[in-house]
Amino acid sequence: MDSLLPEAVAPARARLLFVHAHPDDEAVNTAGTMGHYSALGAETVLLTLTRGERGEVIPPALRHLEVGQPGCPDTDGTALGLYRIGELDAAASAMGLADRFYAGEPPALDPAAGFANGAGKYMDSGMSWGPDGYAQPAEDVSPAALTAADPEEVAAHVAAAIRALRPHAVVTYADDGGYGHPDHVATHRVTVRAVELAAASPDSADDAWDTPLLWGIESEVEPGDRRLQAAIPGDLAVKRAAMAAHATQIVLAEDPQDPTYAMSNGVPQTITTTETFRLLRRAAA
Repeated sequence: MDSLLPEAVAPARARLLFVHAHPDDEAVNTAGTMGHYSALGAETVLLTLTRGERGEVIPPALRHLEVGQPGCPDTDGTALGLYRIGELDAAASAMGLADRFYAGEPPALDPAAGFANGAGKYMDSGMSWGPDGYAQPAEDVSPAALTAADPEEVAAHVAAAIRALRPHAVVTYADDGGYGHPDHVATHRVTVRAVELAAASPDSADDAWDTPLLWGIESEVEPGDRRLQAAIPGDLAVKRAAMAAHATQIVLAEDPQDPTYAMSNGVPQTITTTETFRLLRRAAA
């Protein structure tokens, strides 16, 4: 397919909700698609579950914001998270988004669910590699981290956003989170659950919203995977601009026609302008 929308819904009157774990995830994974639908007139909205407090900072002048670096003013990444709010705002502008918000900010706030951690938000869990070779939260993970939260609580906040926005399509990660980051995996799980909760609103049938299509960002595809696939063409300039906004996390090639970039590990990668997705769920009706 060349669309994430139900057949009867024209892009100009469509609503799409993208759910990501950290700032910069939306730029690297879905900026082409988000920019594509924004340009077609769709109401394209981003929900980010954490502020990316445990990111590794690339620019030397900003490295003091990284947890554990000399001069860092905190031990949980609060200062970096605050800085990255501005980066996310700039990325959202580059993609032409109608709105963007964090979990805990309306409409992604269910007053009845609250926040058991007392912080009113979820923090980046960081990442380390476990003895089994799989990704796991950082050893010093915060009790306010996304992976420390009750998944039902998080899902309730995401469901609140879905009921308020009534999107025709919701997009998040595949079940493996792309590369196994625990926050990505958690985001996939709570988003799938949130779609179920939103479709069965406890208040009234009028409040419920059964999302027509739920998509996962294409990950490593097993042979024989027959789930519906969609490929969305994006604009390199838009995706570069969104990625460039996250200067603490991403370094782009100087040539605007050069599609290469690197994260904090310094490994060259190629920007993918055509982004692919697999269908995770279709509404019953």
